[in-house]
Amino acid sequence: MTPSRLLFPLLLLCALLAGLGSLPARASSTDLLSALGIEASAQPKFLKVDEAFVLESEQQGNRLLLNLRIADDYYLYRHSFSFKGENLAFEEPVLPVGSEHEDDFFGKTQVYYREVQIPVTLTEAGQQASLKISYQGCTDGLCYPPTDKLISIQPLTAQQSEQPDQPTPASSQQDQLAAALGNQSFWLSVAAFFALGLGLAFTPCVFPMYPILTGIIAGAGHRLSTRRAFLLSFVYVQGMAVTYTLLGLVVASAGLKFQAALQHPYVLIGLSVMFVLLALSMFGLYTLQLPSSLQTRLSGLSNRQQGGSVLGVAIMGMISGLVCSPCTTAPLSGALIYVAQSGDLWLGGAALYALSLGMGLPLLLLGTSGGKLLPKAGAWMDVIKQLFGFALLAVPILLLSRLWSDQITTLAWLGWGLLLCGYLYHHNQHQGHSVGRSLRGFVLLLAMISAVVVGKDLLLPPQGASAAAQAETPAFIRIKTLNDLKTQLAAARGKPVLLDLYADWCVACKEFEHKTFSDPAVRERFGQMVLLQADVTANDDADVVLLNGLNVLGLPTLIFFDRAGNELSGQRVTGFMGPAEFLGQLEKLR
Repeated sequence: MTPSRLLFPLLLLCALLAGLGSLPARASSTDLLSALGIEASAQPKFLKVDEAFVLESEQQGNRLLLNLRIADDYYLYRHSFSFKGENLAFEEPVLPVGSEHEDDFFGKTQVYYREVQIPVTLTEAGQQASLKISYQGCTDGLCYPPTDKLISIQPLTAQQSEQPDQPTPASSQQDQLAAALGNQSFWLSVAAFFALGLGLAFTPCVFPMYPILTGIIAGAGHRLSTRRAFLLSFVYVQGMAVTYTLLGLVVASAGLKFQAALQHPYVLIGLSVMFVLLALSMFGLYTLQLPSSLQTRLSGLSNRQQGGSVLGVAIMGMISGLVCSPCTTAPLSGALIYVAQSGDLWLGGAALYALSLGMGLPLLLLGTSGGKLLPKAGAWMDVIKQLFGFALLAVPILLLSRLWSDQITTLAWLGWGLLLCGYLYHHNQHQGHSVGRSLRGFVLLLAMISAVVVGKDLLLPPQGASAAAQAETPAFIRIKTLNDLKTQLAAARGKPVLLDLYADWCVACKEFEHKTFSDPAVRERFGQMVLLQADVTANDDADVVLLNGLNVLGLPTLIFFDRAGNELSGQRVTGFMGPAEFLGQLEKLR
């Protein structure tokens, strides 16, 4: 190669070296990459360790509460925690159960997502005492080195040191279930939630499903084979289970807003109108003045459902899942809490699905036997259809009772009972003369007279009754926002506080008010507490912020705060409790 041909490459190399040499002596790797035309932003961005894991601590006497807030998609290893005191003696902390996790470094282990609270009982603390806590966390693609944090401890007086050790508060039932869901094997957790669902099948939340399913089975107009009745019942239960599972996952992921939206008055009224139309179709009384085309479609839809259409039964099962969605119990809350905290949608969804199947097993048995027990086709079949039409008419009362007052709801039930008794009395009069006919007629007339008397007492309550009822109802202080809650907690310093999260569409919330809160023994204990209540019926922006700020997944939810205004960890009550069980909960808090 000639010298002239070597000149250009040598000049280019010199220019490149000169450009690099002009960079500062302490140039970073990012500057070098930029100088070479490589974008540093292509590298993944991770949070700093103190941003990924935020440590907070609070000391109350000889009790120290450590709280670690964990960023989304990050986690802490349970086995990595260690504690060491300087001029300090303490009991070895009991770490809460974590979620199952497997990686290439540690294999199968337990980790914490989103948040973990660790209570520490202090026995001795001198001047300049401190506690060093060590932990290690990771995220996808990055593991942090072990992190040490030093926490200053206030000295303990002799009286504080001699205080008996305060036991770690027992977790609430739903928290225990959430922990068990992450601590057990997949199939064992699914089987446990199936058994819990079977227990829920006999609660008021599932009762509306019975008349819906039996009405559909009875609407066939002829005797169904056991196989056909089983198929329709199975499809109905599957529709209900799928809706319940998806709805539960949405509530766990997005909060209470979706659940509350399904209980909006417009939704409840729309569902009630649909069930009334279905009931009228069973009576053969389609007299609504609708356009002929729309009436034909409605009649066709009803006939398809009555004739045992698999698609129609599946749709009714899905709608039934929406009807029963506001029922929040400890098993359901446990699954939702696990899904919300761990993000394990597969196990959480499987648990919710198994819970729904357990709830649907009695429905499956009832529907299957219903096809066998129904009488043969004939005149009696019309009577059976109309009786199940009354059962379908009961569903709108159950739905609208969330919007009505107790007095109106009771009158609605009395009116329904009068119509049913009148219908039965009319058919009884067409039977042949016999002692049985006379006895049935007498019983039905007695029932109708009793209903009229009870209705009269409701419409004209005795004087002073309303004042007595108000005296039996505990006085709650209404709050609306998180700032209202902070203000009331500050004002209540020195007294324990109960916060009741309530909504008109929550049936169990009303049961708390009328059955538990009105109990004399409960009201006596309430006299030693400050009672707060947040009515989230409107489900407006302030309600959503309050519910999300308190991490509330369903109603009813009762939250307890200590005398210093701090929430008592693991002591929330989710789902209805009777007076005796609720008093036991209050005793545990004492």
